[in-house]
Amino acid sequence: MADKKCKLLVIGGGPGGYVCAIRAAQLGVDTVLVEAGRAGGTCLNVGCIPSKAIIHAADVFHHACGFADNNALGIAAAQPSIDLQQTMQWKDGIVSRLNQGVEGLLKRAGVTLVSGTAAFLDGKTVRVEGTAGTSTISAENIVIATGSEPVEIPALAFGDKVMSSTEALSLNTVPSSLAIVGGGYIGLEIGTAYAKLGSEVFVVETAGQILPQYDKRLVDPVAKRLAHLGVEVVTEARATGLTAAGLEYETKDGAKGQVPADKVLVTVGRRPRTDDCQLSELALTMNGAFVQIDNRCQTSMRGVYAIGDVTGDPMLAHRAMAQGEMVAEIVSGLNRSWDKRCIPAVCFTDPEIVCAGLLPSEALAEDYEFDVAQFPFAASGRAMTVEREDGFVRVVAQKSDGVLLGVQAVGAGVSELAASFSLALEMGARVDDIAATIHAHPTLGEAFQEACMQALGHGLHI
Repeated sequence: MADKKCKLLVIGGGPGGYVCAIRAAQLGVDTVLVEAGRAGGTCLNVGCIPSKAIIHAADVFHHACGFADNNALGIAAAQPSIDLQQTMQWKDGIVSRLNQGVEGLLKRAGVTLVSGTAAFLDGKTVRVEGTAGTSTISAENIVIATGSEPVEIPALAFGDKVMSSTEALSLNTVPSSLAIVGGGYIGLEIGTAYAKLGSEVFVVETAGQILPQYDKRLVDPVAKRLAHLGVEVVTEARATGLTAAGLEYETKDGAKGQVPADKVLVTVGRRPRTDDCQLSELALTMNGAFVQIDNRCQTSMRGVYAIGDVTGDPMLAHRAMAQGEMVAEIVSGLNRSWDKRCIPAVCFTDPEIVCAGLLPSEALAEDYEFDVAQFPFAASGRAMTVEREDGFVRVVAQKSDGVLLGVQAVGAGVSELAASFSLALEMGARVDDIAATIHAHPTLGEAFQEACMQALGHGLHI
């Protein structure tokens, strides 16, 4: 490969990296993107997209199984079966289409895409090792967007039986039993899907509840649904090893236990992927294992930026995208800084959880005086018609003026409400703004309006 010079070099073609490169090229910046694998990074290839595809397939199969016997809807069908290998081929087809789409967008924007692994020589130069050989790239500005990777437990090294989320999203047969170490959103999303596909699923979590980042009211509908699906959950316990009989664990009080494990899925967290790029050559200021950045995603070295998972929580693709767009505009000469009021988070469990802005506990910690109100889907006509009345929409509003501080929801399909929650917070909406906005009927979104009406003391349908 020939050596190159450019104004902007982006290392990593995940959501943050490719968005940064495209936006920079749109603004006339000479941009090179280095990616070791396929464009799209973890999210597109082995994360967000494939997991949602498998979750959808599992939902469809689970619904079909429910029609094997006559039910309230009056629908009956023969006992269904699933060919997981074919399901995975369908999932891979979606990933491939999106890969090609991202690569086409990069080409159309004028980004030079280099296949290989980049390693820093200094703050302006990297060496790229690729299938076409070795070269150096010099750039005025460099963006580190190398993403993250699963954390491995010493007692449960990844192998044939122990897997990370990457391998769990590529199985060709449904495991008879699946033990999950870590009851966070990744483990529960995948575990719920395999429970619906027929696996006997067990979850071992060190905290006092699953999804420990959320409050109990949000988690309770998910825990109830897991129990309905036959998923066994053990909290305040840590995995200690694996035998031929299954996964061994020890509880907080010292009691030992064991669960069957045809496969073990370890989802105890993710760490920044920085070893290959030799980040230590730059001696950047770090925040633990993560790269420390300011409100412009600037690192401690001038001209070197970092975006996405390498900068720490929240490790969300849409955060990385927003950071990448901002950095591209800064490099082009525009005056930009991070001023987002909220970054919505969605947990694609069953039911789903959406959080935008502050949870009640966070508002309390920040010394706000606030009110909390919610509207249950059990009172929603739309929820009734889709047979999913579990969950609610909740608003957290400043007591003095009703300005929304946070909005949360748990329920089937509530991920699609995330945009309206975030928009309300970004616009500085008050509860009376939402209450006075006509919401289409019958929709799940009406629950947002009703929760705000409840906050004002005049709820209509509860």
